[in-house]
Amino acid sequence: GAMEILRNLGRHKLRNFLTIGGIVIGVLALTTMGSLAEKTNLLFEGGVTFYKDHVTVGDASSQFGGVMRLEKADEIARVDGVAAVFPVVTVSAKSDLSISFGPPASIVGVKDGYSEHSQFKLRYAQGHGLAPGARGETVVGADLAKEFGVRAGDTLRLPVPPKEGTASVPSREFKVVGIIEKTLTAPDGFAYVSLADAQSLLKDQLPPAFREAVDPAKLASGIDVFGKPGTDLDALAKRINAEVKDVKAVGPTELVQAFQAGSAIFTGITTGSALLALIVGGLSIINTMSMAVIERFREIGLKKALGARTGHILREFLFESAAIGLIGGAIGMLLGWLIIELINALTASNNLSLFLLTPRLIIIAALFSIGLGALAGLIPALRAARLDPVTALRYQ
Repeated sequence: GAMEILRNLGRHKLRNFLTIGGIVIGVLALTTMGSLAEKTNLLFEGGVTFYKDHVTVGDASSQFGGVMRLEKADEIARVDGVAAVFPVVTVSAKSDLSISFGPPASIVGVKDGYSEHSQFKLRYAQGHGLAPGARGETVVGADLAKEFGVRAGDTLRLPVPPKEGTASVPSREFKVVGIIEKTLTAPDGFAYVSLADAQSLLKDQLPPAFREAVDPAKLASGIDVFGKPGTDLDALAKRINAEVKDVKAVGPTELVQAFQAGSAIFTGITTGSALLALIVGGLSIINTMSMAVIERFREIGLKKALGARTGHILREFLFESAAIGLIGGAIGMLLGWLIIELINALTASNNLSLFLLTPRLIIIAALFSIGLGALAGLIPALRAARLDPVTALRYQ
């Protein structure tokens, strides 16, 4: 029973402590690295959601930081299969440089009606969305609202000036009319404004010589193109590239594949390193249980002589090794959770959340630690179960 397992583990406290320590390190690595991979994959999935329903068009030469003229929108709208074109303006939401894990904090302006075509729908924790044609108003993502401590009804200067020193670009005052519910994707760090307001902010960030020569109403960072029902968006991107000069249209498949490839590579690196640590822990269990079998030869022989079946002996050693995995796994997950919470708390002030501990990861870590313990103990357990009782009783 459970008491016998604990008694057996207590026979060699130091050896079992070191073995459990090996499992703790492995599960700790799996929990922390896995949480990093979960967070990254969530960001990649968010990218897939954003780009899968439209064609993304930018300036082919990417001059002036990717700024393009809006005349191209009319040409794109005439391409066969196009349902709607939406100029998009994106500028940095902060005047100073800051570290970001995932999409950077951005001010985003799109033409009215975008949400009617997009599959990604925003919900509001406070207030409401932007009214058509509204000027001087903004809707702020959950992370950005938390970082700057704003609520619906407050005012916010965009781009947000640095806490110390002088801003490199001018900022303007906006009224916060809504706070977006947390999406765990890019909008958490966005401040949505009207297209006209975003164009004015974009002009403010252009080089001085270029700034005075342009009409902000004719500028965009890019153009999002939605196809008519049943239109192959990848084929539509090829038609746009063929028919409209000086633009680069990218279909959703190309972007989605890039996100998925990045996700697969990152997951492979993080989980691979964690699994390596777990395998080392598994080898230490094999060593510990093999030693336990040798030390308990006479005890095993006596049990078999008194009628214990092979299955009983096998279960005893398997349960013992699984218990080592369970104890090490539980401690490893607890330490992993504490480290994750600590790091996320320390980086929260910079709107930087690196880890996401999901129920799926907890279940995987628990099953893996128990399974690894049982599997690593299988060879020593089989050896114990197959012992000849007479030979075992003679063992000195």
